[in-house]
Amino acid sequence: MRTIRSSRGLTLAASTASLALVLTACSGGSDGDGANGGGGAGGGSITVGTTEQVTSIDPAGSYDNGSFAVMNQVYPFLLNSPYGTSDVEPDIAESADFTAPTEFTVVLKEGLTFANGNELTSSDVKFSFDRQVEIAHPDGPSSLLYNLDSVEVVDELTVVFNLLEENDQIFPQILSSPAAPIVDEEVFAADEVTADADIVDGGAFAGQYTITQYSVNDLIQYQANPDYAGILAAPRTGTINVSYYTDSSNLKLDVEQGNIDVAFRTLSATDVEDLRTKDTVQVVDGPGGEIRYLVFNFDTMPFGATADDADADKALAVRQAVAHLIDRDAISEDVYKGTFTPLYSYVPEGVTGATESLKEMYGDGAGAPDAAAAADALDAAGIETPVELNIQYVAERYGPSSGDEYAVIEESLEVDGLFDVNLQSTEWVTYASDFSADAYPIFQLGWFPDYSDAENYLSPFFLTDNFLGNHYSNPEVDEKLLAQATETDTEARVALLEEIQDLVAADLSTIPYMQGAQVAVVGLDVSGAEETLDGSFKFRYGALSKG
Repeated sequence: MRTIRSSRGLTLAASTASLALVLTACSGGSDGDGANGGGGAGGGSITVGTTEQVTSIDPAGSYDNGSFAVMNQVYPFLLNSPYGTSDVEPDIAESADFTAPTEFTVVLKEGLTFANGNELTSSDVKFSFDRQVEIAHPDGPSSLLYNLDSVEVVDELTVVFNLLEENDQIFPQILSSPAAPIVDEEVFAADEVTADADIVDGGAFAGQYTITQYSVNDLIQYQANPDYAGILAAPRTGTINVSYYTDSSNLKLDVEQGNIDVAFRTLSATDVEDLRTKDTVQVVDGPGGEIRYLVFNFDTMPFGATADDADADKALAVRQAVAHLIDRDAISEDVYKGTFTPLYSYVPEGVTGATESLKEMYGDGAGAPDAAAAADALDAAGIETPVELNIQYVAERYGPSSGDEYAVIEESLEVDGLFDVNLQSTEWVTYASDFSADAYPIFQLGWFPDYSDAENYLSPFFLTDNFLGNHYSNPEVDEKLLAQATETDTEARVALLEEIQDLVAADLSTIPYMQGAQVAVVGLDVSGAEETLDGSFKFRYGALSKG
């Protein structure tokens, strides 16, 4: 998940004719009956602390973890993941299926309402998707709807999603993504982002919770929604208070001292390590889809296309040398104390289709750095050393250990005098607009998936006109990415995903190096965190209980 759009949809539309591709194109248990899941919410209250900031609670106006964390509590989805799985099932939908190769038909449950009393019908569904496409906010997720042609209302309970290309295997997952919360057409504007205050005042919620108090990036109070009718069980706790922190050390201190009940995203690795030794809290771990990676701007990096000494072969040699030198074990062990683990794949471990192409192709072949291999790559390209590398990172966005992380990267790249690294940190507000505007030759990003499929770790980064704006393009990669998205044979699709990873590992437009776990720290009397720390990567407060 990112806070600016990607461009897969543009590439999909532009590439289909030229490639002459025929584009052809989930379940788990639940804690309760989705038809009556809203009844019987528990009493009491729980206070959650987080450092993740909210951009906007309008689904059309934000595309970041902090904002989506709010949306997951208060908005309904057509499809969603029950606790404990990444697979999707009908949520407020009664059924959701392909009824033709380019038609995905959804039938809603009967009697759905928003918390304000307004009926939730197929008209609201069409409105929700139409406004995403119409607004197409640069900080929003509308690019995920790349294959959506139109939404057709059949009757009050039935909608048909008309798709541009056939049998899209990703579309059901997209209906559970940041582009897909269903909103109230009587509260939200059709052609512009609606202010948070107007959404809260309008009571435009139909998820497990409603919002009763809202002070942006300070405090949000949630109240259990008695009319919730989705796939999840009724919330186990009646009131959830979320406090927003600007300093993770204060977050750590408050959960340790019992001033809050839950701390979730983001504590430093040393704080988590220390909290594991305390007898006042529990540290709960879950599977993590988050990755960290370096991005190379193919225009402005050393020997890049717009440089005075532009040379594509030399630019590739620089990227190869960097890949040979990054010391993933040092970052994992010395900086993150195991809360992040080495990543040698473009798709993280645990996701179907993941390979370890980078381990085989770079370093010593077993995961360790290799300075001799790096020196050979530079020498073979006729590059004099040290090569100056300007690397940008963003400390507050990716946690308090980012400075230490990039100190290790700087040290590993400067081995044997091969590189001279200049590090600079920038605040996220500036960073988010600058990196795709060619401001940074080499820069850090993190990624949290929109949905749990290998495709979501590949298409946004490597299709031509990708969201990184780093000028990478490989027609063979484009072709295979478009083919896998609609390949109905599972084995054939996995084979395509593996081939793509080998191709992009050879090109090295990005270098992933860390995979993070999900970690929640909770009081001794709090339960349920382990149920929602699952492969959906959605932390749902309704699973939490106290006492």
